[in-house]
Amino acid sequence: MMAIFSPELMIYLMDMVGVVACAIAGTTLALHKRFDLFGCILVSMINAIGGGTIRDVMLDRHPLFWMTDLTYVVIITLTSLICQIFFNHYQKIDRTLKFFDAIGLAAFSVIGLKVGLSFGAHPMIAVMMAVLTSIAGGIMRDMICNEIPLVLQKEIYISASIAGSLLYFALEGLGVANGVQDTLTLATIFGVRMLAVHLDWHLPSIRLNHRSNDP
Repeated sequence: MMAIFSPELMIYLMDMVGVVACAIAGTTLALHKRFDLFGCILVSMINAIGGGTIRDVMLDRHPLFWMTDLTYVVIITLTSLICQIFFNHYQKIDRTLKFFDAIGLAAFSVIGLKVGLSFGAHPMIAVMMAVLTSIAGGIMRDMICNEIPLVLQKEIYISASIAGSLLYFALEGLGVANGVQDTLTLATIFGVRMLAVHLDWHLPSIRLNHRSNDP
């Protein structure tokens, strides 16, 4: 049993979960914007593998993961097509988008963190890779769909990824088993993000109040 659920397989499965979730989120938004068949697939591709691609380029990790494993392209395409067929079941666009975004955020944060660490990156750089992997695809998706990216607003998004990454290092320091470590990190990131959505948590913005010189 232990050999079946190896760390490499668990990482791969997490990656696939994130890919499917982001493909659904990307297709849902694209359909809401009335993109055509291939436009929806393109947006789902960018959302699902955009962050990982930028991460790998920055880490000089070649060849790119989705170019050597066509499973990514096939899964994203099939997910997008299925989502387009059953789009009428996803009418609450905002909640649907944020739910699947949260799944992708959690999965890709852990993937990015572990990839960064596997390349010997400093923990701070590894956290940056976690954030980049989890948000870059969503930013590009929103820009293509002419939306203000969620992560650039006052949403609890990047902070959830950072919080999960810090927990990962804390659990590692306590000697927690790798599988438990990954699961708790995933649950924390997803939980923080969904609590923020349901309880309407937002980060405060820092604004300088300029007083008028008028009397």
